[in-house]
Amino acid sequence: MPLKKIVLDVLKPLKGPSIVELAQTLSGLEGVDQVVITVNEIDVETVTLTITIEGNSIDYEVVRETIERLGGIIHSIDQVVASSKQ
Repeated sequence: MPLKKIVLDVLKPLKGPSIVELAQTLSGLEGVDQVVITVNEIDVETVTLTITIEGNSIDYEVVRETIERLGGIIHSIDQVVASSKQ
């Protein structure tokens, strides 16, 4: 069943790719139409983000691998929308 929306709680290092770069990279993934990133908290070394990804057929594993490759870690999956229609 294709995933249409995923909302993630993500922790990323303050140093490293910006949220603009993160959004651009995620929005370039196959099946992703839109990425919204909200900064929730900034610490001395880390930034806590809410990342909302929407599309027709989101591959969660590819999203997870991409976030990890860019230095982030997923704390939790806060919302998922799946649909039987493509």
